[in-house]
Amino acid sequence: MKSALVIGTGLIGTSAALALASRGVLVHLADQDPDQARTAAVLGAGTEEPPEEPVDLVIVAAPPAHVAAALADAMRRGLGRGYLDVASVKGGPRRELEALGLDLTAYIGTHPMSGRERSGPLAATSDLFEGRPWVLTPARDTDTEVLNLALELVSHCRGVPVVMDADAHDRAVALVSHMPHLVSSLVAARLEHAEDTAVRLCGQGIRDVTRIAASDPRMWIDILSANPGPVADLLSEVADDLDETVRALRALQSPDEAKRRKGTDGIHEVLRRGNAGQVRVPGKHGSAPRVYETVALLIDDQPGQLARIFADADRAGVNIEDVRIEHATGQQAGLVQLMVEQKAAPVLSAALRERGWTIRQ
Repeated sequence: MKSALVIGTGLIGTSAALALASRGVLVHLADQDPDQARTAAVLGAGTEEPPEEPVDLVIVAAPPAHVAAALADAMRRGLGRGYLDVASVKGGPRRELEALGLDLTAYIGTHPMSGRERSGPLAATSDLFEGRPWVLTPARDTDTEVLNLALELVSHCRGVPVVMDADAHDRAVALVSHMPHLVSSLVAARLEHAEDTAVRLCGQGIRDVTRIAASDPRMWIDILSANPGPVADLLSEVADDLDETVRALRALQSPDEAKRRKGTDGIHEVLRRGNAGQVRVPGKHGSAPRVYETVALLIDDQPGQLARIFADADRAGVNIEDVRIEHATGQQAGLVQLMVEQKAAPVLSAALRERGWTIRQ
């Protein structure tokens, strides 16, 4: 790939453009908002100048509702040898293009499974897709050259290619992305008018559950409008589970022992199913999840504390598999949780104590 045209210079489009430009690809940038394209160009993502001849690959990074129209316009103008989009839904745009009677041999739908709570070119980074799945949805008539161009794009962005059927992809992202986002927003909405005394008690659990609720509502309206059916089906199932859970909790208030026992069984079943689903979430590097031991220690909120911890772990010959930080309320301190192999936990605990760290049991 020597040249590319990125149509849509938001977070995803600009990040892909930055990655391509860093690999020596001549990237042309286009956006309905000239200021946004100009910002992406200033960041080093490419040039605002239109291409003088067809590029190797046209990348449409427009909102899902506008993807088909942008692709159709680019195809009719003959702007490239190959065309792809990076929208978060795949079945709808392809059906729209088919309805327009376009030759789709030069097109492939794709979806990089990466993003941030922030949007726009200023949030873009060239490593946004590194190590992340990038779904490709070739059809029977997709030209091999176009598939290869898409694979080259994923390689330049250091993503991990995953081939799926378009409609299967849409059902999958409804389950692992779109529905969880709405559930996160519903939980976060409970905090909007909550008493300050309650909100001050927020810990890591509520932060984990509500983190993705900080995303731009306008962007998510576009996403959900393109995939409403599968998301609604899943939320309907969640609603049924919520109804059952509410009934079980009400039963726990009953003076009748049999009803309380039934309520306990209902809550236990919800929690059991949650455990069973959670363990299926892929672990480190996409492998099967593993059980790690947690070594927790208290630290002051000062520069260099984490660097010291990692250096001390290195001296002890222990690899830290994961790390979490829970900040203390009203104090310049925090609890650092280091996840390590089970056999390494006592070694790390002893080494950190020896170097003056306070280990939390």
